[in-house]
Amino acid sequence: MSANFEAKKLVVEEITSKIKASKSVVFVDYNKLTVAEVSELRNKCREAGCEYKVYKNTLVRKAFNELGYNQFDEALNGPTAIAFSADEVTAAKLMTKAAKDYDGKIVLKCAFSDNAYVDKKGVEALATMPSREELVAKMLGSMQAPLSNFAGVLTNLMSGIVRVLNGIAESKA
Repeated sequence: MSANFEAKKLVVEEITSKIKASKSVVFVDYNKLTVAEVSELRNKCREAGCEYKVYKNTLVRKAFNELGYNQFDEALNGPTAIAFSADEVTAAKLMTKAAKDYDGKIVLKCAFSDNAYVDKKGVEALATMPSREELVAKMLGSMQAPLSNFAGVLTNLMSGIVRVLNGIAESKA
């Protein structure tokens, strides 16, 4: 076998392992971005814990086909960049924000999240969802609120009793 074939095979294996390791994979058309804008976007992705890569469409298609997904064949035409994320919403949020920030130079195509194909509208919906950390914080806050309110009621009750007893003591003095 040729060295070129072996190199492509290694890239397909790399893509396959990244897909398996990611909870979401977002596809975008990046055709109109400048080199500086691509570098800036890569840095934003890196800071958020995502990876922004450009692979040959045929190799990405082959990786998805090997995993048993052929819904991405249509999206893998033209210039395509991929954002890999360790959670379900970060890549979608970053790419949706980038589409707005770069005045349409980035166009959302589709995504792979929770082992399923997600269309463009689904990617936009994912971008509006709170992250796991935000949901946990909201849940803990809502669990803590009744306890906090109960403690406030007890404090007010005790201070009310103290005021009454103080008033009785002052009236006898």
